[in-house]
Amino acid sequence: MMRLLGPLRLVLLVLCVAVVSPMPGQAQENPAQNATAAAEAPDYAAWEETARRAEEAVAAGRASNAALEQLRADIVNWRSRFLAAQNVNSTKIATLKSQIDALGPAPAEGQSEPLEIASRRAELNRQLDELRAPVLKAEEAYRHADGIIQQIDSIIRERQTSELLRLGPSPLNPVHWVIGIKALGETLTEIVDESAMAWSSPLERAGLKNNLPVVILYTAIALLLLFRGRAWMEWAQRRMSDDRSARSTALAGAVLSVGQIVLPLAGLLFLKLAIDATELVGLRGARLLGLIPQLGFIVIAAIWLSDRIFPAQGRHAPIFRLEPEANTRARWIAMGLGMIVALAQLLRRLVEYEEMPPEAWATLSFPLIVLAGVLMFGLARILMQHVQAETSSVDESHYRDRLVRLTARGTMIVAVVGPVIAAAGYTALAHFVTYPTIRTLALLAVMIVVQRIVSDIYGIITGDREAAGDALIPVLIGFVLSLVALPVLALIWGARVTDLTELWTRFTEGFSIGGTRISPVDFLTFVIVFAVGYMLTRLVQGALRSSILPKTKIDAGGRNAIVSGLGYLGIFLAAVIAISTAGIDLSSLAIVAGALSVGIGFGLQNIVSNFVSGIILLIERPISEGDWVEVGGMMGTVRSISVRSTVIETFDRTEVIVPNADFVSGMVTNWTRSNLTGRLIVKVGVAYGTDTQRVQAILEEIAMAHPLIIVSPPPLVIFSNFGADALEFEMRVILRDVNFILNVHSEINHEIARRFAEEGIEIPFAQRDIWLRNPETLRAAPAPRDESPEAASTEPRLLGRSGASGTPAAGRPDPEIHQDGEEDV
Repeated sequence: MMRLLGPLRLVLLVLCVAVVSPMPGQAQENPAQNATAAAEAPDYAAWEETARRAEEAVAAGRASNAALEQLRADIVNWRSRFLAAQNVNSTKIATLKSQIDALGPAPAEGQSEPLEIASRRAELNRQLDELRAPVLKAEEAYRHADGIIQQIDSIIRERQTSELLRLGPSPLNPVHWVIGIKALGETLTEIVDESAMAWSSPLERAGLKNNLPVVILYTAIALLLLFRGRAWMEWAQRRMSDDRSARSTALAGAVLSVGQIVLPLAGLLFLKLAIDATELVGLRGARLLGLIPQLGFIVIAAIWLSDRIFPAQGRHAPIFRLEPEANTRARWIAMGLGMIVALAQLLRRLVEYEEMPPEAWATLSFPLIVLAGVLMFGLARILMQHVQAETSSVDESHYRDRLVRLTARGTMIVAVVGPVIAAAGYTALAHFVTYPTIRTLALLAVMIVVQRIVSDIYGIITGDREAAGDALIPVLIGFVLSLVALPVLALIWGARVTDLTELWTRFTEGFSIGGTRISPVDFLTFVIVFAVGYMLTRLVQGALRSSILPKTKIDAGGRNAIVSGLGYLGIFLAAVIAISTAGIDLSSLAIVAGALSVGIGFGLQNIVSNFVSGIILLIERPISEGDWVEVGGMMGTVRSISVRSTVIETFDRTEVIVPNADFVSGMVTNWTRSNLTGRLIVKVGVAYGTDTQRVQAILEEIAMAHPLIIVSPPPLVIFSNFGADALEFEMRVILRDVNFILNVHSEINHEIARRFAEEGIEIPFAQRDIWLRNPETLRAAPAPRDESPEAASTEPRLLGRSGASGTPAAGRPDPEIHQDGEEDV
């Protein structure tokens, strides 16, 4: 039993290590090591020895890539120490600088200063030089180490480029076929001979006999997981779909489908353990046996991805719009590409282990490259069918369809170019072009699957699964996934781990502006402190707006001004505190900011003007929210006042955004600034001959009777003018609330019409008499007999209200024309 539990614990340990182990090269710049290096001063004598050896190796150019990588790792460690040493005595240096600044500027040449101040300045400068000496030495050593690292990287990149472009033996040469087949046959023969030799040993057979129960058990578990693991996961998915709602079925299926990778992979691990337990594997077999988990993972992952991207009918929603036959063919092609990648990886390891000649490597790998090209071309054609199906149903193609089209065309090009350059003898370049393309397609497939899972989770949370794919949060998560995939994509296309760590080092070091170095840590500190200050400002604003200010006697406009002013002040203080906390020295940026302010001042003068005007509006408060204002010919109610503009809602229920500068520099009418009272003027006319005193008395009675018209000052009715058609009167009244001016005007008009009708007072309307000087010229003359109707139609006729033929329009009498030229209309 203990013999059984030991390998089981080994399997679990392998799985855990595979999940949590760091990538190669990550230990080169461990933060813990950096912290230890920061605590100790660098040993510059040891560094000089390391630098000398590195420069000799770089100058000779004979060191292998592995030796250069190891040397580079040592120098990277030294560089981290030097970077940490640059911050030594930073607080003391800042204090001494402030002390020297407190003494004032140094006297110009030919001038002197008091002896006490001069001696004190000299002493402080001496202390400053002593403190800065280690910092300057660390900076110099840092530059030296950085230069050596760049030289090593340059050598390695040149070697990689020359290796890719090196012309090797052509696999089309039949002579090379014999070499390749012979090398492969010898390798397989040696593996079989090693196993036969182990079987012929009595000690090895005794070990197999003792371990036979364990071998049988592991083999049974391996076969069970390999051949039944996927079926178990599919059964679990069906049960899950029956027990859960439709919204969570897709997510549960995606999560459970990961078991289709885990269980077969565990089966391969048990198979490896079973073979190891036989103790019949030699050195070469053990090397190949160690590749089983890696190669098996590639094949199993390819099968899983092909099922998720090109699912069988009825399993789950398809990603691409394909016919069932094309979808099935694409699924098999994806599986085939995974198997080709695994075989290519196995072949590469065999060539490296057995040190096969280049002819064997070119000949044995060529069929795999050709087969990969054929499969990639077929997959690209299927993807183009999806694009054609999508674009035919819509007028404009989606960006995803354009991306799929670009990917398919690139895959087609690689599918053709790879076998061609391999046939020409550029085997390394063909491998560099072909297999990274397949891995890139696999990476894109993984991103698509993860994005689908994220959308399903978001749809379950929000309850709107249909719109989850195009929602903002899933799109942002997809963007983050794309950024995370960039380092993986770089590794796929030949980037070294050291290249990525170098980029990360450059990123963490930050950049310098005006002598001030800003690192990502400083930026993150600034963002966190500013976010905390911003949230505190909003909390205080909310408390004032909802709890404190409503209990005071301050009007709504004043409360809004206080809340807005406090918000701007809080944001300003949060920015200042965040800059100070992050340790960003703005004094060195003063010159840069001064130069930029000139251009910004000209380009943003209107925005700055509106900003200042907004502050003036909040302080002086000539207008407030809810006021009825008129500015620039626009009349409406103030809805909101911001620091740049003011929103006015017109009486047509439209919102007009007015720049704040218009309220400060232009003429503004505020109908409700100090009070709600306002004057209304109602004009009315009566017929000539009406008793004017009686009319005035009636109008005064109407005004005094309305509840919204105040009596102090009393309403005023004046006889304003003798009009062309009527005797004109004006009723001038003061309203209690000017917001009801239109309603009051309408009610007064109704009351005037009613009272005038009761009193028999006529409200006249305009009448006009039209005089024609020569009416006979408008009469239609009869056409002469010898002229055609067309010629007669050119004679003048009285059309008036007649139709095109000159006859009177139906239902409309002709105007009566008097001989003296008067027309009665």
